[in-house]
Amino acid sequence: MEQPTRPRRILVVDDEPFVLKVLVRQLSQLGYQEVLSYEHAQDALEVLQRDDHQVDVVFTDLQMPGMDGVEFLRQLVQRGYDGEVVLVSGEDARILKSAEKLAYSRGLRVLGSLAKPATREQLQQSLRGDALAEPDGEQPGSYPPDALRTAIAAGQLITCYQPQVAFATGEVTGVEAKIGWMHPRDGLVTVEPMLGGVEYYGVLNDLTRTLLPTALEQAAQWQHLGDDFRVGVNLSMDDLAALDFPDFIVDAAARARFPLSRLVLEINETRMTRDRLISLDVLTRLRLKRISLLIDDFGTGQSSLAHLRDIPFDELKLDGGFVHGASRDASLNAIVKASLLLARQLNMRTIAQGIDDPEDWNVLRAMSCEVAQGNFVGPPMLGDALPQWARTWAAKYAAMAR
Repeated sequence: MEQPTRPRRILVVDDEPFVLKVLVRQLSQLGYQEVLSYEHAQDALEVLQRDDHQVDVVFTDLQMPGMDGVEFLRQLVQRGYDGEVVLVSGEDARILKSAEKLAYSRGLRVLGSLAKPATREQLQQSLRGDALAEPDGEQPGSYPPDALRTAIAAGQLITCYQPQVAFATGEVTGVEAKIGWMHPRDGLVTVEPMLGGVEYYGVLNDLTRTLLPTALEQAAQWQHLGDDFRVGVNLSMDDLAALDFPDFIVDAAARARFPLSRLVLEINETRMTRDRLISLDVLTRLRLKRISLLIDDFGTGQSSLAHLRDIPFDELKLDGGFVHGASRDASLNAIVKASLLLARQLNMRTIAQGIDDPEDWNVLRAMSCEVAQGNFVGPPMLGDALPQWARTWAAKYAAMAR
């Protein structure tokens, strides 16, 4: 029997008396003796309002008469509940997932969601898990522009590289360059969320023009890792608004002796400038120079299809939110399959990011996706670590292929 490290008071809400008794019994068997149970959400709210009934974790059903689970979660937020939440419901998995995301978006600390009937092991795993809420403190994207400008001048930004490999052969196909900020207070902070922020307009141009030449020089040394080794670089709003950006890219690649045909510029539609004509001008000139254009996080924006129509993209990267778990979720599986079919019909190279476990690898490989990127292949790393990673990956792939 598991004994919690500290007493946790748990509140369970479910309108089905039998289910309620089973949940209470399972939690008691796990060592949680302070378990309150209610068949009506309104009764649970009244108890939560009393000072002598502090609750650490709330388990709630979604489909309940009078006040359903979604309204109950909203009421928890309005009443300032600061504990954790677990959803347990017999509803469709997509509804359950939507409710989980809604609770998280409203600031609740969500431990997870479970389909009925939940097993004792599933309950135990949920109570051991970390809440999905963002950590305390200033978050990436909320730093003032002047702070980022100062970081660039002080040399606090570094470039890490996440490797990419071919599903079919395991061959190393390239890397995506990711920019990190060694913040003096917060440690390593990802800069990517800032690339689309309008408040950083005018700052990000310095970022790209400072770090991209170095990335190309490093990538030029890794050509032996793959026959068609490519380096992907994320573009910002500033880059897409600068009419001289294509010339800057050509000059930087020439100095680094890096072939333009092996450079992939990754564009997220949220980073398109307000002047679409300028963006189209810049992107069309880049393609004329045989530089590949990749539409990043495909499927997450409102006008991805319009961008495929209007902009000469030749590569498509599936968003990790669709890829990870596609082996277990029929909806994700269908979205990924349809996206890959569309890419093939448009003669686009396909990359799946979010390949974080063997199941992700197997399902995307079976769908004939071309390139894999994710923690299962390798995490972002400093350039010096890439050759050693390549040797480790070769051995790992050889073992998988047996």
